[in-house]
Amino acid sequence: MTRLHFPDGFLWGTATASYQIEGAWKEDGKGESIWDRFAHSEGKISGGDTGDVACDSYHRWRGDIALLREMNLGSYRFSIGWPRVQPEGSGPANPAGLDYYSRLVDDLLEAGIRPFPTLYHWDLPQALEDRGGWPERDTASRFADYAEIVGRALGDRVGTWSIFNEPGVFTLMGYAIGIHAPGRRDGDAFLRASHTVNLAQGDAFRALSSVRADARIGSAFSMTACEPAGDDEADAEAAERWHAFANTWFLEPALRGRYPDAFPGGAPLEAMGVRDGDFERMEAPLDFVGINLYVRSHVRHEEGASWGLDARAVGPPGESGPRTDFGWEVWPDALHDMVLRITRDYDTPAIEITENGCSYADAPGPDGRIRDERRIDFFRGYLAALHRAIEAGADVRAYHAWTLLDNFEWSEGYRQRFGLSWVDFASSERERTLKESGRWYAAVADANGFDT
Repeated sequence: MTRLHFPDGFLWGTATASYQIEGAWKEDGKGESIWDRFAHSEGKISGGDTGDVACDSYHRWRGDIALLREMNLGSYRFSIGWPRVQPEGSGPANPAGLDYYSRLVDDLLEAGIRPFPTLYHWDLPQALEDRGGWPERDTASRFADYAEIVGRALGDRVGTWSIFNEPGVFTLMGYAIGIHAPGRRDGDAFLRASHTVNLAQGDAFRALSSVRADARIGSAFSMTACEPAGDDEADAEAAERWHAFANTWFLEPALRGRYPDAFPGGAPLEAMGVRDGDFERMEAPLDFVGINLYVRSHVRHEEGASWGLDARAVGPPGESGPRTDFGWEVWPDALHDMVLRITRDYDTPAIEITENGCSYADAPGPDGRIRDERRIDFFRGYLAALHRAIEAGADVRAYHAWTLLDNFEWSEGYRQRFGLSWVDFASSERERTLKESGRWYAAVADANGFDT
Protein backbone atom coordinates (compact mmCIF):
# COMPACT_ATOMS: atom_id res chain seq x y z
CA MET A 1 0.00 0.00 0.00
CA THR A 2 1.33 3.43 -0.99
CA ARG A 3 0.43 6.69 0.72
CA LEU A 4 -0.16 9.60 -1.66
CA HIS A 5 0.37 12.88 0.18
CA PHE A 6 -0.53 16.18 -1.44
CA PRO A 7 1.50 19.39 -0.97
CA ASP A 8 1.17 21.28 2.28
CA GLY A 9 -1.55 23.92 1.97
CA PHE A 10 -3.36 22.01 -0.79
CA LEU A 11 -7.05 22.94 -0.80
CA TRP A 12 -9.81 20.34 -1.02
CA GLY A 13 -13.21 21.55 -2.08
CA THR A 14 -16.39 21.06 -4.05
CA ALA A 15 -18.01 23.10 -6.81
CA THR A 16 -21.63 24.09 -7.49
CA ALA A 17 -23.51 26.49 -9.78
CA SER A 18 -26.26 28.98 -9.02
CA TYR A 19 -28.97 27.78 -11.42
CA GLN A 20 -28.26 24.14 -10.64
CA ILE A 21 -28.78 24.41 -6.86
CA GLU A 22 -30.37 27.69 -5.74
CA GLY A 23 -33.98 27.52 -6.91
CA ALA A 24 -35.97 30.60 -5.83
CA TRP A 25 -36.13 31.45 -9.49
CA LYS A 26 -38.26 34.56 -9.11
CA GLU A 27 -37.90 35.48 -5.44
CA ASP A 28 -36.56 38.66 -3.85
CA GLY A 29 -36.32 40.63 -7.07
CA LYS A 30 -34.37 38.10 -9.12
CA GLY A 31 -34.74 38.57 -12.88
CA GLU A 32 -35.36 35.91 -15.49
CA SER A 33 -32.29 34.08 -16.81
CA ILE A 34 -31.84 32.35 -20.14
CA TRP A 35 -32.04 29.04 -18.27
CA ASP A 36 -35.34 30.02 -16.69
CA ARG A 37 -36.70 30.72 -20.17
CA PHE A 38 -35.11 27.64 -21.74
CA ALA A 39 -36.25 25.23 -19.00
CA HIS A 40 -39.80 26.53 -19.25
CA SER A 41 -39.83 25.92 -23.02
CA GLU A 42 -41.49 22.64 -23.97
CA GLY A 43 -39.22 19.77 -24.93
CA LYS A 44 -35.91 21.34 -23.90
CA ILE A 45 -35.21 19.46 -20.64
CA SER A 46 -35.46 15.75 -19.95
CA GLY A 47 -38.63 14.96 -18.05
CA GLY A 48 -39.84 18.53 -18.33
CA ASP A 49 -37.69 19.44 -15.31
CA THR A 50 -36.76 23.00 -14.38
CA GLY A 51 -34.43 24.68 -11.90
CA ASP A 52 -37.30 26.55 -10.25
CA VAL A 53 -36.58 24.83 -6.92
CA ALA A 54 -33.52 22.66 -7.67
CA CYS A 55 -31.78 21.94 -4.32
CA ASP A 56 -33.42 24.99 -2.75
CA SER A 57 -29.99 26.21 -1.66
CA TYR A 58 -31.25 29.78 -1.68
CA HIS A 59 -33.07 28.84 1.53
CA ARG A 60 -30.93 25.90 2.70
CA TRP A 61 -27.39 27.17 2.20
CA ARG A 62 -26.53 26.86 5.89
CA GLY A 63 -27.13 23.12 5.58
CA ASP A 64 -24.81 23.07 2.58
CA ILE A 65 -22.07 24.72 4.62
CA ALA A 66 -22.64 22.10 7.31
CA LEU A 67 -21.97 19.42 4.67
CA LEU A 68 -18.75 21.18 3.66
CA ARG A 69 -17.62 21.19 7.27
CA GLU A 70 -18.56 17.54 7.70
CA MET A 71 -16.30 16.76 4.74
CA ASN A 72 -13.38 18.77 6.18
CA LEU A 73 -13.24 20.96 3.07
CA GLY A 74 -11.27 24.17 2.82
CA SER A 75 -12.69 25.67 -0.38
CA TYR A 76 -16.20 26.11 -1.78
CA ARG A 77 -16.56 27.07 -5.41
CA PHE A 78 -20.04 28.48 -6.02
CA SER A 79 -21.38 30.81 -8.66
CA ILE A 80 -23.19 34.12 -8.44
CA GLY A 81 -26.42 34.46 -10.41
CA TRP A 82 -26.12 37.56 -12.57
CA PRO A 83 -29.94 38.06 -12.77
CA ARG A 84 -30.13 37.78 -8.97
CA VAL A 85 -27.71 40.72 -8.72
CA GLN A 86 -28.85 42.70 -11.79
CA PRO A 87 -32.31 41.51 -12.81
CA GLU A 88 -32.11 43.15 -16.24
CA GLY A 89 -28.37 42.67 -16.74
CA SER A 90 -27.69 46.39 -16.32
CA GLY A 91 -28.48 49.20 -13.95
CA PRO A 92 -28.38 49.22 -10.16
CA ALA A 93 -27.84 46.10 -8.08
CA ASN A 94 -30.65 44.20 -6.39
CA PRO A 95 -29.83 44.53 -2.66
CA ALA A 96 -31.54 41.25 -1.74
CA GLY A 97 -29.45 39.34 -4.26
CA LEU A 98 -26.17 40.78 -3.03
CA ASP A 99 -27.23 40.18 0.56
CA TYR A 100 -27.72 36.46 -0.14
CA TYR A 101 -24.18 36.07 -1.42
CA SER A 102 -22.78 38.31 1.31
CA ARG A 103 -24.33 36.10 4.01
CA LEU A 104 -23.02 32.99 2.25
CA VAL A 105 -19.48 34.43 2.15
CA ASP A 106 -19.60 35.46 5.80
CA ASP A 107 -20.73 32.04 6.97
CA LEU A 108 -18.12 30.28 4.83
CA LEU A 109 -15.40 32.42 6.39
CA GLU A 110 -16.75 31.75 9.85
CA ALA A 111 -16.55 28.02 9.06
CA GLY A 112 -12.92 28.37 7.95
CA ILE A 113 -13.76 27.69 4.30
CA ARG A 114 -12.42 29.76 1.41
CA PRO A 115 -15.26 31.39 -0.56
CA PHE A 116 -14.43 30.91 -4.25
CA PRO A 117 -17.15 32.58 -6.38
CA THR A 118 -17.54 32.25 -10.12
CA LEU A 119 -19.04 35.36 -11.71
CA TYR A 120 -20.75 33.54 -14.55
CA HIS A 121 -21.93 29.94 -14.67
CA TRP A 122 -24.26 30.18 -17.66
CA ASP A 123 -27.30 32.10 -16.31
CA LEU A 124 -27.27 35.21 -18.51
CA PRO A 125 -30.09 37.67 -17.76
CA GLN A 126 -32.81 37.06 -20.34
CA ALA A 127 -33.09 40.80 -20.92
CA LEU A 128 -29.54 40.80 -22.32
CA GLU A 129 -30.28 37.80 -24.53
CA ASP A 130 -33.27 39.71 -25.87
CA ARG A 131 -30.80 42.42 -26.91
CA GLY A 132 -28.52 39.95 -28.68
CA GLY A 133 -26.88 37.95 -25.90
CA TRP A 134 -23.22 36.98 -26.00
CA PRO A 135 -22.90 37.50 -29.78
CA GLU A 136 -23.58 41.21 -29.11
CA ARG A 137 -20.35 43.07 -28.21
CA ASP A 138 -22.06 45.34 -25.71
CA THR A 139 -22.65 42.31 -23.45
CA ALA A 140 -18.93 42.39 -22.60
CA SER A 141 -19.29 45.91 -21.19
CA ARG A 142 -22.42 44.93 -19.28
CA PHE A 143 -20.53 42.00 -17.80
CA ALA A 144 -17.67 44.24 -16.69
CA ASP A 145 -20.17 46.51 -14.92
CA TYR A 146 -21.65 43.49 -13.17
CA ALA A 147 -18.17 42.26 -12.16
CA GLU A 148 -17.41 45.61 -10.58
CA ILE A 149 -20.68 45.61 -8.64
CA VAL A 150 -20.00 42.15 -7.23
CA GLY A 151 -16.35 42.96 -6.58
CA ARG A 152 -17.25 46.05 -4.57
CA ALA A 153 -19.86 44.15 -2.57
CA LEU A 154 -17.74 41.10 -1.72
CA GLY A 155 -14.14 42.00 -2.51
CA ASP A 156 -13.30 42.98 1.07
CA ARG A 157 -13.84 39.32 2.04
CA VAL A 158 -13.29 37.33 -1.14
CA GLY A 159 -9.69 36.96 -2.30
CA THR A 160 -10.04 34.36 -5.10
CA TRP A 161 -12.38 34.64 -8.08
CA SER A 162 -13.24 32.72 -11.21
CA ILE A 163 -14.54 34.92 -14.03
CA PHE A 164 -16.19 32.31 -16.24
CA ASN A 165 -17.13 28.68 -16.02
CA GLU A 166 -16.49 26.75 -19.23
CA PRO A 167 -16.86 29.51 -21.83
CA GLY A 168 -16.25 26.95 -24.54
CA VAL A 169 -19.31 25.00 -23.45
CA PHE A 170 -21.87 27.75 -22.95
CA THR A 171 -20.99 29.46 -26.24
CA LEU A 172 -20.91 26.26 -28.31
CA MET A 173 -23.85 24.46 -26.73
CA GLY A 174 -25.96 27.60 -26.42
CA TYR A 175 -25.36 29.32 -29.76
CA ALA A 176 -24.12 26.69 -32.25
CA ILE A 177 -25.56 23.34 -31.17
CA GLY A 178 -28.61 24.66 -29.35
CA ILE A 179 -29.05 21.99 -26.67
CA HIS A 180 -28.32 24.49 -23.88
CA ALA A 181 -29.78 27.92 -23.24
CA PRO A 182 -30.55 30.06 -25.15
CA GLY A 183 -31.02 27.25 -27.68
CA ARG A 184 -29.75 28.95 -30.83
CA ARG A 185 -28.22 27.06 -33.75
CA ASP A 186 -26.15 29.61 -35.58
CA GLY A 187 -22.46 29.02 -36.24
CA ASP A 188 -21.75 32.70 -36.87
CA ALA A 189 -23.48 33.64 -33.61
CA PHE A 190 -21.22 31.17 -31.82
CA LEU A 191 -18.11 32.73 -33.35
CA ARG A 192 -19.19 36.23 -32.34
CA ALA A 193 -20.15 34.99 -28.86
CA SER A 194 -16.75 33.42 -28.31
CA HIS A 195 -15.04 36.69 -29.15
CA THR A 196 -17.36 38.75 -26.95
CA VAL A 197 -16.66 36.38 -24.06
CA ASN A 198 -12.93 36.82 -24.55
CA LEU A 199 -13.39 40.59 -24.46
CA ALA A 200 -15.55 40.23 -21.35
CA GLN A 201 -12.91 38.10 -19.65
CA GLY A 202 -10.31 40.81 -20.06
CA ASP A 203 -12.74 43.55 -19.04
CA ALA A 204 -13.89 41.67 -15.93
CA PHE A 205 -10.32 40.91 -14.88
CA ARG A 206 -9.54 44.63 -14.90
CA ALA A 207 -12.80 45.49 -13.16
CA LEU A 208 -12.12 43.09 -10.29
CA SER A 209 -8.48 44.13 -10.08
CA SER A 210 -9.49 47.79 -9.80
CA VAL A 211 -11.58 46.95 -6.73
CA ARG A 212 -9.06 44.68 -5.02
CA ALA A 213 -5.53 44.81 -6.37
CA ASP A 214 -4.38 41.70 -4.49
CA ALA A 215 -7.24 39.46 -5.64
CA ARG A 216 -6.36 36.13 -7.28
CA ILE A 217 -8.38 35.97 -10.48
CA GLY A 218 -8.70 33.17 -13.02
CA SER A 219 -11.31 31.32 -15.06
CA ALA A 220 -12.50 27.71 -15.11
CA PHE A 221 -11.92 26.25 -18.58
CA SER A 222 -13.46 23.03 -19.88
CA MET A 223 -10.60 20.84 -21.07
CA THR A 224 -10.20 17.45 -22.66
CA ALA A 225 -7.01 15.51 -23.36
CA CYS A 226 -6.87 15.31 -27.16
CA GLU A 227 -5.42 12.23 -28.84
CA PRO A 228 -5.25 11.33 -32.56
CA ALA A 229 -7.81 8.73 -33.58
CA GLY A 230 -5.33 7.12 -35.97
CA ASP A 231 -1.61 6.86 -36.64
CA ASP A 232 -1.34 9.19 -39.63
CA GLU A 233 -0.07 12.76 -39.53
CA ALA A 234 -3.41 14.23 -40.57
CA ASP A 235 -5.08 12.91 -37.42
CA ALA A 236 -2.22 14.18 -35.27
CA GLU A 237 -2.60 17.66 -36.75
CA ALA A 238 -6.37 17.49 -36.32
CA ALA A 239 -5.91 16.58 -32.63
CA GLU A 240 -3.74 19.67 -32.18
CA ARG A 241 -6.39 21.86 -33.80
CA TRP A 242 -9.03 20.33 -31.54
CA HIS A 243 -6.81 21.02 -28.52
CA ALA A 244 -6.56 24.67 -29.56
CA PHE A 245 -10.32 24.91 -30.09
CA ALA A 246 -11.50 22.91 -27.06
CA ASN A 247 -8.83 23.79 -24.50
CA THR A 248 -7.15 27.12 -25.22
CA TRP A 249 -9.61 29.18 -27.31
CA PHE A 250 -10.34 31.25 -24.18
CA LEU A 251 -6.99 30.79 -22.42
CA GLU A 252 -4.58 31.87 -25.15
CA PRO A 253 -6.33 35.25 -25.67
CA ALA A 254 -6.08 36.01 -21.96
CA LEU A 255 -2.46 35.00 -21.45
CA ARG A 256 -1.01 35.90 -24.86
CA GLY A 257 -3.45 38.28 -26.53
CA ARG A 258 -4.07 36.10 -29.56
CA TYR A 259 -6.18 33.22 -30.81
CA PRO A 260 -4.58 29.77 -31.01
CA ASP A 261 -4.13 27.92 -34.30
CA ALA A 262 -7.42 26.03 -34.31
CA PHE A 263 -8.54 26.78 -37.88
CA PRO A 264 -6.41 25.60 -40.85
CA GLY A 265 -6.69 29.00 -42.51
CA GLY A 266 -6.39 31.03 -39.34
CA ALA A 267 -9.10 32.30 -37.00
CA PRO A 268 -12.12 33.73 -38.90
CA LEU A 269 -11.59 37.18 -37.42
CA GLU A 270 -14.07 38.99 -39.64
CA ALA A 271 -16.87 36.55 -38.85
CA MET A 272 -15.99 36.83 -35.17
CA GLY A 273 -16.31 40.61 -35.29
CA VAL A 274 -12.72 41.34 -34.25
CA ARG A 275 -11.81 45.04 -34.29
CA ASP A 276 -8.63 47.03 -33.85
CA GLY A 277 -7.50 46.97 -30.23
CA ASP A 278 -9.45 43.83 -29.35
CA PHE A 279 -6.37 41.65 -28.87
CA GLU A 280 -5.03 44.04 -26.23
CA ARG A 281 -8.46 44.21 -24.61
CA MET A 282 -8.65 40.40 -24.36
CA GLU A 283 -5.39 40.11 -22.43
CA ALA A 284 -5.67 39.27 -18.75
CA PRO A 285 -2.69 37.97 -16.75
CA LEU A 286 -4.72 35.32 -14.96
CA ASP A 287 -3.34 34.40 -11.55
CA PHE A 288 -4.33 30.76 -11.99
CA VAL A 289 -5.74 28.45 -14.64
CA GLY A 290 -8.88 26.58 -13.62
CA ILE A 291 -9.25 23.18 -15.26
CA ASN A 292 -12.59 21.38 -15.53
CA LEU A 293 -12.03 17.89 -16.91
CA TYR A 294 -14.39 14.99 -17.44
CA VAL A 295 -13.38 13.14 -20.61
CA ARG A 296 -10.66 12.68 -23.21
CA SER A 297 -11.19 13.20 -26.95
CA HIS A 298 -10.05 11.11 -29.89
CA VAL A 299 -9.84 13.25 -33.00
CA ARG A 300 -9.70 12.43 -36.67
CA HIS A 301 -9.07 14.63 -39.68
CA GLU A 302 -12.21 15.30 -41.68
CA GLU A 303 -12.45 17.93 -44.40
CA GLY A 304 -15.11 20.55 -43.71
CA ALA A 305 -15.99 19.24 -40.26
CA SER A 306 -16.72 21.25 -37.12
CA TRP A 307 -17.12 24.83 -38.28
CA GLY A 308 -14.12 24.62 -40.61
CA LEU A 309 -11.69 23.01 -38.15
CA ASP A 310 -11.37 19.97 -40.45
CA ALA A 311 -11.42 17.89 -37.27
CA ARG A 312 -13.99 15.78 -35.50
CA ALA A 313 -13.99 14.24 -32.04
CA VAL A 314 -14.98 10.57 -32.23
CA GLY A 315 -15.68 7.91 -29.63
CA PRO A 316 -13.01 6.22 -27.51
CA PRO A 317 -10.80 3.63 -29.25
CA GLY A 318 -10.87 -0.10 -28.68
CA GLU A 319 -8.85 0.39 -25.50
CA SER A 320 -11.23 2.38 -23.34
CA GLY A 321 -12.28 2.77 -19.76
CA PRO A 322 -15.57 2.00 -18.04
CA ARG A 323 -18.49 4.36 -18.48
CA THR A 324 -20.37 6.48 -15.98
CA ASP A 325 -24.16 6.55 -15.97
CA PHE A 326 -23.87 9.58 -18.27
CA GLY A 327 -21.99 7.41 -20.75
CA TRP A 328 -18.72 9.27 -20.21
CA GLU A 329 -15.49 7.30 -20.29
CA VAL A 330 -13.51 6.96 -17.06
CA TRP A 331 -9.86 7.60 -18.04
CA PRO A 332 -7.76 9.12 -15.21
CA ASP A 333 -4.70 9.63 -17.40
CA ALA A 334 -6.66 12.36 -19.19
CA LEU A 335 -6.36 14.60 -16.12
CA HIS A 336 -2.66 13.86 -15.72
CA ASP A 337 -1.97 14.56 -19.39
CA MET A 338 -4.03 17.76 -19.50
CA VAL A 339 -2.43 19.24 -16.38
CA LEU A 340 1.05 18.55 -17.72
CA ARG A 341 0.20 19.96 -21.15
CA ILE A 342 -0.93 23.27 -19.62
CA THR A 343 2.10 23.21 -17.30
CA ARG A 344 4.47 22.77 -20.24
CA ASP A 345 2.82 25.19 -22.66
CA TYR A 346 2.22 28.06 -20.22
CA ASP A 347 5.41 28.10 -18.13
CA THR A 348 4.11 26.26 -15.06
CA PRO A 349 1.14 28.42 -14.10
CA ALA A 350 -0.69 27.97 -10.83
CA ILE A 351 -3.52 25.50 -11.51
CA GLU A 352 -6.71 24.74 -9.65
CA ILE A 353 -8.81 21.75 -10.61
CA THR A 354 -12.12 23.55 -10.59
CA GLU A 355 -14.29 20.57 -11.59
CA ASN A 356 -13.89 16.81 -11.92
CA GLY A 357 -16.55 14.25 -11.16
CA CYS A 358 -18.94 11.55 -12.32
CA SER A 359 -22.61 10.65 -12.50
CA TYR A 360 -23.84 7.46 -10.85
CA ALA A 361 -27.41 6.85 -9.78
CA ASP A 362 -26.70 4.81 -6.62
CA ALA A 363 -29.63 5.36 -4.26
CA PRO A 364 -30.09 4.92 -0.52
CA GLY A 365 -30.25 1.31 0.62
CA PRO A 366 -32.64 -0.10 3.25
CA ASP A 367 -30.41 1.34 5.99
CA GLY A 368 -30.34 4.77 4.31
CA ARG A 369 -26.69 4.57 3.25
CA ILE A 370 -25.67 5.35 -0.33
CA ARG A 371 -22.93 2.89 -1.26
CA ASP A 372 -21.53 4.53 -4.38
CA GLU A 373 -18.29 2.56 -4.69
CA ARG A 374 -17.91 3.40 -8.38
CA ARG A 375 -17.67 7.10 -7.50
CA ILE A 376 -15.01 6.36 -4.89
CA ASP A 377 -13.07 4.38 -7.49
CA PHE A 378 -13.43 7.27 -9.93
CA PHE A 379 -12.00 9.83 -7.50
CA ARG A 380 -9.26 7.48 -6.35
CA GLY A 381 -8.09 7.04 -9.94
CA TYR A 382 -8.25 10.71 -10.94
CA LEU A 383 -6.61 11.92 -7.75
CA ALA A 384 -3.78 9.42 -8.18
CA ALA A 385 -3.31 10.72 -11.74
CA LEU A 386 -3.31 14.30 -10.46
CA HIS A 387 -0.73 13.39 -7.82
CA ARG A 388 1.54 12.02 -10.57
CA ALA A 389 1.23 15.32 -12.42
CA ILE A 390 2.20 17.23 -9.28
CA GLU A 391 5.17 14.92 -8.78
CA ALA A 392 6.17 15.69 -12.38
CA GLY A 393 6.30 19.42 -11.64
CA ALA A 394 2.77 20.80 -12.06
CA ASP A 395 1.87 23.60 -9.64
CA VAL A 396 -1.60 22.43 -8.64
CA ARG A 397 -3.01 24.28 -5.64
CA ALA A 398 -6.53 22.85 -5.22
CA TYR A 399 -9.01 20.19 -6.28
CA HIS A 400 -12.78 20.73 -6.41
CA ALA A 401 -14.99 17.69 -6.84
CA TRP A 402 -18.10 18.13 -8.93
CA THR A 403 -20.30 18.34 -7.05
CA LEU A 404 -21.47 18.92 -3.48
CA LEU A 405 -25.11 18.00 -4.19
CA ASP A 406 -27.10 16.05 -6.71
CA ASN A 407 -28.60 18.89 -8.72
CA PHE A 408 -30.30 20.13 -11.88
CA GLU A 409 -27.98 18.79 -14.58
CA TRP A 410 -28.89 21.21 -17.39
CA SER A 411 -30.67 19.53 -20.32
CA GLU A 412 -30.58 16.22 -18.43
CA GLY A 413 -32.79 17.60 -15.66
CA TYR A 414 -32.52 15.49 -12.51
CA ARG A 415 -31.62 12.22 -14.26
CA GLN A 416 -27.89 12.50 -13.66
CA ARG A 417 -26.54 12.48 -10.10
CA PHE A 418 -23.03 13.88 -9.70
CA GLY A 419 -23.28 14.73 -6.01
CA LEU A 420 -21.21 13.63 -3.06
CA SER A 421 -24.50 14.15 -1.24
CA TRP A 422 -27.82 12.60 -2.20
CA VAL A 423 -30.72 15.03 -2.59
CA ASP A 424 -34.28 13.77 -2.24
CA PHE A 425 -35.99 15.80 -4.97
CA ALA A 426 -39.34 14.20 -4.12
CA SER A 427 -39.24 15.85 -0.71
CA SER A 428 -40.26 19.46 -0.16
CA GLU A 429 -37.35 19.65 2.29
CA ARG A 430 -34.85 18.56 -0.39
CA GLU A 431 -33.25 16.38 2.29
CA ARG A 432 -29.49 15.88 1.86
CA THR A 433 -27.66 12.65 2.77
CA LEU A 434 -23.90 12.30 2.55
CA LYS A 435 -22.96 9.40 0.29
CA GLU A 436 -20.18 6.95 1.10
CA SER A 437 -18.09 8.80 -1.51
CA GLY A 438 -18.59 11.97 0.52
CA ARG A 439 -17.32 10.21 3.62
CA TRP A 440 -14.33 8.88 1.70
CA TYR A 441 -13.59 12.36 0.34
CA ALA A 442 -13.84 13.77 3.86
CA ALA A 443 -11.12 11.37 4.98
CA VAL A 444 -8.93 12.37 2.03
CA ALA A 445 -9.31 16.06 2.85
CA ASP A 446 -8.62 15.44 6.54
CA ALA A 447 -5.42 13.49 5.80
CA ASN A 448 -4.42 15.57 2.73
CA GLY A 449 -3.94 12.29 0.92
CA PHE A 450 -5.00 8.66 0.71
CA ASP A 451 -3.70 5.11 0.39
CA THR A 452 -3.59 3.35 -2.96
